[in-house]
Amino acid sequence: MTGYKLSSAAKKAEASYRAPAVAPAAKNTWTPDGGRASLHDRDNFVTNRVTVADHSDHIACSNPLGLSATYACVNLIAGTIASLSATVFRRDADGIRREATNHPLYWVLKLDPNFDDSDYEFWEFLAASIELQGNGYAEKFKNGAGHVSALIPVSPIGMDVRRIASGALEYEWVEDGTRKVRSQDEMLHIRGFGGNRRKGGSTLSMCAGAFQSAMATDSTAAQMFSNSVVSSGVLTAEDKLDGPQRAELEQLLQDKFVGALNAGRPMLLDGGLKWQALSISPEDAQLLDSRKFGGEEICRIFGVPPAMVGYGDKSSNWGTGKEVDVLGFIKFTLRKRLRRIERAMMKQLLTRAERQSGMTIEFNLEGLLRGDSAGRASFYQIMVRLGLMTRNEARALENLPPIPGGDVAMVQMQDVPLTTAIEQAKDDANAA
Repeated sequence: MTGYKLSSAAKKAEASYRAPAVAPAAKNTWTPDGGRASLHDRDNFVTNRVTVADHSDHIACSNPLGLSATYACVNLIAGTIASLSATVFRRDADGIRREATNHPLYWVLKLDPNFDDSDYEFWEFLAASIELQGNGYAEKFKNGAGHVSALIPVSPIGMDVRRIASGALEYEWVEDGTRKVRSQDEMLHIRGFGGNRRKGGSTLSMCAGAFQSAMATDSTAAQMFSNSVVSSGVLTAEDKLDGPQRAELEQLLQDKFVGALNAGRPMLLDGGLKWQALSISPEDAQLLDSRKFGGEEICRIFGVPPAMVGYGDKSSNWGTGKEVDVLGFIKFTLRKRLRRIERAMMKQLLTRAERQSGMTIEFNLEGLLRGDSAGRASFYQIMVRLGLMTRNEARALENLPPIPGGDVAMVQMQDVPLTTAIEQAKDDANAA
């Protein structure tokens, strides 16, 4: 309002309100961080300041991927999916399903998704994005005929997915300082578990409590081992110490005996001082058990058997227990993830006519048998003996050249109908 003036009392109150709060200087202070108080400095509970140590704690606990269990689980799942080949199949005129090597998507998915990435790097990035953020994105580039000729992965962090007036989805993100907006037809979007029809649910967000608990436990362990005086013992004196003496003794302990570099350093005592060792170990504080539980809880979130990422006892890490874990991992963890990716690619990369004609996109799980020579040999033996596979087909899977006569399906002669066996027995009896 024109001509309006504050009274002297109002001016004083306004100045007091707008003036920044001034707190007494503190040693090793840091900028305020949401009103958090550091456990490293008791005075911070009063002054509400954050020390450098507390800020370091916050940084150390801000990345769940830094947890060994999270890193191992995501690396295992993403790496295993990336090691399998995504192949386009088509049914020929005889109804036999064969690899569609002449389809433009065949080489994009199987070998060369874009100029920069190999197929392994591409699928590893998308699989890790789905595991951590609940969504995998790739920008589609098409040739003049309208076929997808390249797929470029896009980070799920900061991706905005919205539904526009037409009912379709629209994607917006910032890459290298450039704002990009793409239509639903220009993006490959693989949604993970949870979330809604627009986006999958982020694992890191939905299970934040479990990750934060594990990170807090790791941070506590790091602090315990980095400051040996806290858990090593108590220094006592026969006579009462005055202020300067206490301050000098505390400073001496800090300067000479705190930290990993000073661990085990001999201590020279005089004047009636005594050192009493304390046996406060991580086991006594149940710290190691808590860390193990946190790791197993993360394995539970990702559906990975703990023994496959280094948890569990020795009996479960090798032998038949390991085999059971691998089979369970393939059946209950990998299978549903591969199915989700396959269906998303078929819906978004193939036309309706191609899907109706029987064209599919699948990952080849036989790649998981590469490291198991005995398992491969047993598989081929059974398939060839039952006539479900020819010898040359088995040789082709082992990258071996065909042999003459190897394209004929064979079957064991002893597998005959029961009636034929009875008639043969009768003929043998009459002949005798």
